[in-house]
Amino acid sequence: MSEPSSNELGPPVDWQGCALDCAACACRSLLDQGRCSLGHACVADRYAKRIDRFFHWNPERARDYLAHPYFEVRAVAAKHVDVFHLPQLIHDPDETVRGSAAVRLPPRYLLELVNDPHREVRIRVAARLDPHELHAMIHDADYYVRQVVARRIPEGLLILLMHDEDPGVRSAVASRIGDDWLPGMAHDGEITVRREVARRMPAGQLHLLLDDPDWRVRYEVASRVEPNHLKRLADDEDELVRSLVCQRLGGDTAGVSRLATQKPALRPF
Repeated sequence: MSEPSSNELGPPVDWQGCALDCAACACRSLLDQGRCSLGHACVADRYAKRIDRFFHWNPERARDYLAHPYFEVRAVAAKHVDVFHLPQLIHDPDETVRGSAAVRLPPRYLLELVNDPHREVRIRVAARLDPHELHAMIHDADYYVRQVVARRIPEGLLILLMHDEDPGVRSAVASRIGDDWLPGMAHDGEITVRREVARRMPAGQLHLLLDDPDWRVRYEVASRVEPNHLKRLADDEDELVRSLVCQRLGGDTAGVSRLATQKPALRPF
């Protein structure tokens, strides 16, 4: 998306709404060098894109603005400053600044933000923290933080999230946890979790899902379960499951062929 024009934004103003005056600006010398531009690339402007453009042109100036009173200036400066100056932003009063710092902080400093009061900061920390350090975030109050943890934590620790209250977390666990633990998730109350379990279960374990209440799970079971268990699904209430069983058992496929020529009803696989 292109930046709104100056006419749409009105005259350039600072973060307090005051008109900008290049003659009184501390960066006046940069204007003469073509390294800033009023209404386009200006650290004093309240518009974040113009602040960002200023630091893109003058990254060496970012360290001078890490204590600026306007949070947008500090947050944008954090994107451009050298990493050695980032730790001072860990305790910044604004979550936007802390989140911006979390994207680039050296890993050893991220642990200081695992209990940050703002979820967006913790999400960024969970996405970057060393997987072996993520145990510190397993019980985070935010469901999405725990989802990120479940996608990255070492496999051996996934059992700690098997019974998480959020189905998205449990689905992420089911997509990665070792085969030996999948039976323990076979009767999860959420269909998305059981479908993930069914996709990953070895054929020898799929009989545990033969009586699943959802046809999509039973369809997955019918496609891979060991042949000696298939007859249990021969009279399944769902037409697609029955037809798949028929195909696998090598039975009369005339009915299956007729079904295939019909326009199927849309189903939420």
